[in-house]
Amino acid sequence: MLTTPRSNRLHIGFFGKRNAGKSSIVNSLTNQHISLVSDTPGTTTDPVIKSMELLPIGPIAVIDTAGLDDEGSLGKLRIKKSIEIMDRTDLAVLVFNAELLKNNENFDFEKKWFNELSRKNTPMVAVLNKIDTIKDNTKLLDKLCTDIKNEFHIPVVKMSAMNKLDICSLKDALIKASPSDFEKDALVGDIIKKKDLVLLVAPQDIQAPKGRLILPEAQTIRDLLDNNAMVLSVTISELEDALACLKDKPALVITDSQVFKTVNSIVPKDVPLTSFSILMARYKGDLKTLVDGAKALDTLEDGDKVLIAEACTHHPLKGDIAREKIPRWIREKYKKDIEFTNITGVDFPGNLSEYKVIIQCGSCMFTRKQLMSRIIKAEANTVPITNFGVAIAHLNGILPRVIEMFPKLND
Repeated sequence: MLTTPRSNRLHIGFFGKRNAGKSSIVNSLTNQHISLVSDTPGTTTDPVIKSMELLPIGPIAVIDTAGLDDEGSLGKLRIKKSIEIMDRTDLAVLVFNAELLKNNENFDFEKKWFNELSRKNTPMVAVLNKIDTIKDNTKLLDKLCTDIKNEFHIPVVKMSAMNKLDICSLKDALIKASPSDFEKDALVGDIIKKKDLVLLVAPQDIQAPKGRLILPEAQTIRDLLDNNAMVLSVTISELEDALACLKDKPALVITDSQVFKTVNSIVPKDVPLTSFSILMARYKGDLKTLVDGAKALDTLEDGDKVLIAEACTHHPLKGDIAREKIPRWIREKYKKDIEFTNITGVDFPGNLSEYKVIIQCGSCMFTRKQLMSRIIKAEANTVPITNFGVAIAHLNGILPRVIEMFPKLND
């Protein structure tokens, strides 16, 4: 619980042509040799991610990507991986090779990827790397920086990663450019008061990791403790006994969404109730959009397709929430012949128009940027999107109750 999950870190991605020096910059920034460095273009293949601390930002994840000008069939696959990284990048660094630019190479290639990142509203910083190759030509160096500023209108840092020149200037630029709202300040702390008692109904199904808390529960406990609340965690079989033992009613009950129906029947109606998945929906996505998406389930007809997407890639077991429970609950409620498609990990269909509704998991393994990217893609294709907890609450007819503590759904 003391280690910041990678999904909660500010993701800083480095993009540029092959041999621009991206890997050298990442190694200099992290002060570790996490990426192979070579004068041979195409040394970096799959994206390399390193978690670190960058004060005063805090925990970050630095991503080194393959060159966006890679060639051949394998090169196309590398480019595809680098483009996918853009969906999880909170702050992008465009790397330019001073050695190439001094030979009058244009910006056409970088402009293409700049436009793609701009479309995703990703803040950017430019790095003019390998300045040691023209360090004696101050006039040319200034001209190249001016050309980049005039073309891209983003901050420019001059540096030599190989010689570790001006690495502090890069850190300063990253701090200034980092988005202040890449993740909300609190998971649940903003809806409870100091000394409130919050009762958690911990998941105990076959998918729960043996000997460990699931990540959303661990994060929720930490957030509650950070906000000076008191936490009581029980399994569903002990829920009634726990409520009976308490002198006062809890200020809030947070449950695993899979047992929403049972927990709702046990917890008094005057006690606020929500789930870990719904908290995640609000924390990393846009809760109002996901609530509207759940209501679209009511429009399902025979033959409609529903996409169920999970961030993690665990091996499915009998009784799996995504492959068995949610499809069964939907079919039972609407009595329709619905076709379900399941996907896992970072892969997401390019064409979403064939789906009537998308149901995304709680996304505890995703960054806010990744989840928002999926929401934006769904909206662009006019396909309603919801998440597991919101959908399950709607299927059980308790959605108004489990979101009533969030008066401003866009917060």
